[in-house]
Amino acid sequence: MVESVELPSRLGILPFRNKVLLPGAIIRIRCTSSSSVKLVEQELWQREEKGLIGILPVRDDADAPAIVPVLSQGVGSDSGDRSSRVQSGTSDSQRVDGKNHQEVIQWHSRGVAARALQLSRGVEKPSGRVTYTVVLEGLCRFTVQELSTRGTYYTARISPSEMTKAEMEQVEQDPDFISLSRQFKATAMELISVLEQKQKTGGRTKVLLETVPVHKLADIFVASFEMSFEEQLSMLDSVDLRVRLSKAMELVDRHLQSIRVAEKITQKVEGQLSKSQKEFLLRQQMRAIKEELGDDDDEDDLVALERKMQSAEMPANIWKHAQRELRSLKKMQPQQPGYNSLRVYLELLADLPWKKATEENELDLKAAKERLDSDHYGLVKVKQRIIEYLAVRKLKPDARGPVLCFVGPPGVGKTSLASSIAAALGRKFVRISLGGVKDEADIRGHRRTYIGSMPGRLIDGLKRVSVCNPVMLLDEIDKTGSDVRGDPASALLEVLDPEQNKKFSDHYLNVPFDLSKVVFVATANRMQPIPPPLLDRMEVIELPGYTPEEKLKIAMHHLIPRVLEQHGLSAEFLQIPEAMVKLVVQRYTREAGVRNLERNLAALARAAAVRVVERDQTVPLNKDVHQVSSPLLENRLSDGAEVDMEVIPIGADHEIPNQLRIASPLVVDEAMLEKVLGPPRFDDREAAERVISPGISVGLVWTAVGGEVQFVEATAMSGKGELHLTGQLGDVIKESAQIALTWVRARATDLKLASACESNLLEGRDIHIHFPAGAVPKDGPSAGVTLVTALVSLFGQKRVRADTAMTGEMTLRGLVLPVGGIKDKILAAHRYGIKRVILPERNLKDLVEVPSGVLASLEILLAKRMEDVLEQAFEGGCPWRLHSKL
Repeated sequence: MVESVELPSRLGILPFRNKVLLPGAIIRIRCTSSSSVKLVEQELWQREEKGLIGILPVRDDADAPAIVPVLSQGVGSDSGDRSSRVQSGTSDSQRVDGKNHQEVIQWHSRGVAARALQLSRGVEKPSGRVTYTVVLEGLCRFTVQELSTRGTYYTARISPSEMTKAEMEQVEQDPDFISLSRQFKATAMELISVLEQKQKTGGRTKVLLETVPVHKLADIFVASFEMSFEEQLSMLDSVDLRVRLSKAMELVDRHLQSIRVAEKITQKVEGQLSKSQKEFLLRQQMRAIKEELGDDDDEDDLVALERKMQSAEMPANIWKHAQRELRSLKKMQPQQPGYNSLRVYLELLADLPWKKATEENELDLKAAKERLDSDHYGLVKVKQRIIEYLAVRKLKPDARGPVLCFVGPPGVGKTSLASSIAAALGRKFVRISLGGVKDEADIRGHRRTYIGSMPGRLIDGLKRVSVCNPVMLLDEIDKTGSDVRGDPASALLEVLDPEQNKKFSDHYLNVPFDLSKVVFVATANRMQPIPPPLLDRMEVIELPGYTPEEKLKIAMHHLIPRVLEQHGLSAEFLQIPEAMVKLVVQRYTREAGVRNLERNLAALARAAAVRVVERDQTVPLNKDVHQVSSPLLENRLSDGAEVDMEVIPIGADHEIPNQLRIASPLVVDEAMLEKVLGPPRFDDREAAERVISPGISVGLVWTAVGGEVQFVEATAMSGKGELHLTGQLGDVIKESAQIALTWVRARATDLKLASACESNLLEGRDIHIHFPAGAVPKDGPSAGVTLVTALVSLFGQKRVRADTAMTGEMTLRGLVLPVGGIKDKILAAHRYGIKRVILPERNLKDLVEVPSGVLASLEILLAKRMEDVLEQAFEGGCPWRLHSKL
């Protein structure tokens, strides 16, 4: 670089759009436009080394690019090229909004004179256009006095803007400037050191700090930084050396601070990444220290887990498997994927009761009978079967007893029976609810390859009770379903088979577990949904329901004491007479169980609780002090007279009124029943009121909640001989209706329902059969005899006896076949007030299960053929029986 530059009075101007070239900076540009090419040819190419041009910043929005500057690596420049678009500032007219106007370019008043360090000429193919690549070095500042055009490019009359030599010497002797320059060099040196460590560059820039004058050094350093166009113009306009050095100092310091912040963030991130390595090293050191000290008190989690696994008494093959998994866990870091899942798996192995069992006390059958009688009223056959089961267990404790399955409607005590078995055996009780289970993994568990895997419900239940021989209740076993996730009922086949459950395989455990010591008890509402293979593994014990007399006893001995205790009451506050309980049974409940009965009793208890609380708030009573008020006392207090106090000696017998001791108990009466429970829901006159015309018969059906009385209504209307069925019926019951109509039409003449010449009963009319309660699905063959009776009543115009109900399947030849659920159906008829029940003759053996009290109140009529049913269903017998061809 030269110390002084002699500038001509006029220079060719090359405009730089939104960019500034500072003195000392080097830039490489490629000229492609006609104006810039002409400028380089006239001012640089023809004048060789003597040529100078002026670089002048401009502000404009011209679209046509002319020069593509490329910053080359040189003194004071970054390593690496940077490109930006710079406009030549030509005044060519452009069309804007459809009009021609002269483009206005905002020229800066100060620029930098530059000389060419390298110049090369090229020709583009195939257009033949000439281009120039020029390396320019900024020399000194100048001020534009006048701007004009010479052909296609601009020229300007200029004047130098740099300080004179005398002025510069005077500034360099200023103490403030000397201090500022030292500070600038120190900051620049620190920046260079940071960049050398970061970019591994040489010490070329440090030489500049020692050789280049300060006034040139400021421009060189600033030119290598990325800064805004406004900041570049500010440096260009800083002619005074002190101002220029202050601005350069600010820019260098800002760049240094930004590098430091970036390094700080990088170090922080790297520190977080190495945290796991640091933790691993510290853990290894801590383990080594503990081994040297022999400190076993403060053992880590893995050692505690290993000790827990050793005390679990696993079988030998499973212990080997657990040791392999534990060794794998010790090699893993806590942050590794799969560490937590493997640890949870090992904790499950340690928590499972592999050999831990409940020690059974000497089984006392007498105590077991007393316990069953105290917990359950009635159910003589069921309790006898349980006693037999317990007796076999006493004689042979390791006997593989059958799996008992209690089948019955809700509320009859199936779950509590299983709890009583556990209490009689002295074992822990665990309940597994299978209602709504559709995933096989709920029984066998998920495989550990899945995220969120867990063991099946059986293994989880054993973990909760911590013994291997509990009484496990599989509740609602008929409510399981199957879908794409598997069939839980099929998975239960291995669980309930005593020959297979010795080595039950849970997918999560992946090792066999012995379930042979578990006493399984199952419950269900119906047998039909249970798959036959699963049903074959269980011994079914039916709980059909309770009679009204049994419900009364259950309420008096079990339900009322429990309801009073649940509501914080006692017999001193609420009394429910036996007659009122009987009314609740007859008028408000007709289900097979006692759940609704308990709800109604709870409603009475809540009403009594409200009265007790209101009474306590009105007349607060204390156990020892009673507040007594009387008109005499009130008058004396109002008059302001003194009150005589009578001292009662201790032990003196004084009569205290009952209303002062405790409030009189609330006795439930019929009026309170209707007020709390509402009007009666049922009565004994329902059958008589509904069977008031021909075409209506009363049938008995079985449902999941017990037996029910089903009315069948038939009517005729003009039509084309079609049969209409309504009442949400299934396919079997629809076929029964077709069979019934066919049988009646075939016997129409014999039964005198039509004359011989008019044997077609459907001539000109349709038959409509309806089963009321249309929202309830109905299906099954038990309504066959009921349908025939309704049709015969319709065609013969004779009413069926209202006190008679019937059930039975009928064949096309008129035979009455046996059906199931006889006890439930007879109990339902008894609840409805039915007096006569017609049953298939082959169901006579099922009457043994019906309580004798119920049989004594009913007239049981047996039928072998359909004619026997008709003989008993109508008042005075069937008048057509003698004429029918049997």
